[in-house]
Amino acid sequence: MVKWYISKGHLVLGCARSAQKINQLNEEFCKGGKPKQFSVVDILNEADVKRWSQDVISSFGAPTFLLNNASIINSNACLWQISGEEFNSVIDVNIKGTTNVIRHFVPEMIKAGKGVVVNFSSGWGRSVAAHKAPYCASKWAIEGLSKAMALELPIPLTCVPLNPGVINTPMLETTFGKQGAAMYRSPEEWARDACPFILSIDHSQNGMSLTAP
Repeated sequence: MVKWYISKGHLVLGCARSAQKINQLNEEFCKGGKPKQFSVVDILNEADVKRWSQDVISSFGAPTFLLNNASIINSNACLWQISGEEFNSVIDVNIKGTTNVIRHFVPEMIKAGKGVVVNFSSGWGRSVAAHKAPYCASKWAIEGLSKAMALELPIPLTCVPLNPGVINTPMLETTFGKQGAAMYRSPEEWARDACPFILSIDHSQNGMSLTAP
């Protein structure tokens, strides 16, 4: 998504826990004295998120689109075989992390009187699969959280849960294996269709469960 949006002239600001990946993004996209657009942030640490949001808003203003796509998936196992630690990790990142970002950006979007919040759900946020109970639970939660939030936002602000579809990523490989994951679109192929679709989301779709093309 980052490459596609920047190639079309959009300002993209983002975060991740990996300092190595963040440094790579800043080196690639923030050359020539441009301010750093990507930051090392642990979205489970609310103080971290608060500092980051304040830095972003003071430098660039409230976001027009807030894309909450941080997500992890549990290992292939029956629910009763999954440790409490692994279960908590999925719930913490997929639900609490998303909520932390919302908590510290949406008030400024409300003040600005505009903005779209896109919370990444999943096909397994509308259906289920064996051996993926924690992940399914977290994505069903994102669906409900997003729909409830859509009722709370003042017009014309918008919130939707988005099923991105199936994408060939390392996370997918943990579920389907490399051979199975290779049957699906690459992130670059996905972005060509999904990124313009995301930009088209407006208040007429507020609260709807959307699926990327």
